[in-house]
Amino acid sequence: MQGKKIILGVCGSIAAYKSAVLTRLLVKAGAQVRVIMTDEAANFITPLTLSTLSKNPVLTSYIKDSGGEWNNHVELGLWADLLLIAPASANTLSKFANGSCNNLLTAVYLSARCPVYFAPAMDVDMWKHPAVQQNIKKLQSFGNILIPPALGELASGLTGEGRMAEPENIIDFLNQAAGKNLPLAGKKALVTAGPTYEAIDPVRFIGNHSSGKMGFAIAEELSRNGAEVTLISGPVSLQLSDKRIRRIDVVSSDEMAAEAIRLFPHSDIAVMNAAVADYRPKSTETQKIKKDVSEFSIELVKTTDILSALGEMKKPGQLLAGFALETQNEEANAEKKLQKKNLDFIVLNSLRDEGAGFKGDQNKITIIDRHLNKEYFPLKSKKEAAADVCYQIIKML
Repeated sequence: MQGKKIILGVCGSIAAYKSAVLTRLLVKAGAQVRVIMTDEAANFITPLTLSTLSKNPVLTSYIKDSGGEWNNHVELGLWADLLLIAPASANTLSKFANGSCNNLLTAVYLSARCPVYFAPAMDVDMWKHPAVQQNIKKLQSFGNILIPPALGELASGLTGEGRMAEPENIIDFLNQAAGKNLPLAGKKALVTAGPTYEAIDPVRFIGNHSSGKMGFAIAEELSRNGAEVTLISGPVSLQLSDKRIRRIDVVSSDEMAAEAIRLFPHSDIAVMNAAVADYRPKSTETQKIKKDVSEFSIELVKTTDILSALGEMKKPGQLLAGFALETQNEEANAEKKLQKKNLDFIVLNSLRDEGAGFKGDQNKITIIDRHLNKEYFPLKSKKEAAADVCYQIIKML
């Protein structure tokens, strides 16, 4: 629901109290919500409640107050990415099915070009009545999407089918429906992010300044585009806002390599963004090293080259992307890494670009594909840069 423009239609039903929770969940999910209420709905929940939760005025009629301005139903129908009627009463469903247009909500419904979802709420005998069922089938034949009512105790005291679906279930239904139409739906993506820490002793380590922000942004962008994402993260303080992403926390390069190699064969997409240490101490002291001598040296050995390992494992149909952070001969070094490690594309950024690099919220990237085609991007937020990387993946797939 992130960024979606949603009109929530609220009809006269005892279930209208659930619209407050539904509005709050939609806003929390990142949607822009505008509420249209029928006159009967205001008998069950106040417009002020839904206006406060949606952060927008609630619309109830064609005319705005007494100033002569009108609520343009055509503009509203074109504005919305999604029209959700919850609760949908038997009366309003009948109007929708038969083209009746006697209030703002029905006018917006007839003007809408977006998908329409409806969540009925009524007593069990009303729900089962042939006239209601005929209207439901008619609406579905128009392409409208039913969010089925639940089975349970009803306001009448009876138990049966007809309860409006719970707000949390409606959100899940919308997410699943939207996900089926996203460009990466059905794809499994693997992303690495952050630094690795290579222990010297229980206190000290070899590490780098990676914040993990770019990798986290890529994981969330892939998920927003429908992919099932697993994120392997080095030690960072970041939290994911998208709870659908599976997160695996690691510390060392050996741990990250083991997880990446284990998961890559089951992935359609892999974006290796982590700043993995190139070397680690040959041995790790079990106790804190004391500064007893004026000079001290540590013998280092190479860590597993995760990108090379995945490049050797890569099968047709898998897409593998890497990152190159350079300080000199940037494009030449990135091209060499791209070809040597069997990547589909590489994302280059340079520490010489002011405002880009570690820790900050911005990045300036160049994408180089396997044919050495280059696309240069200006300095922008890491979230926007992640969208550019994701778009490259969609294009290549």
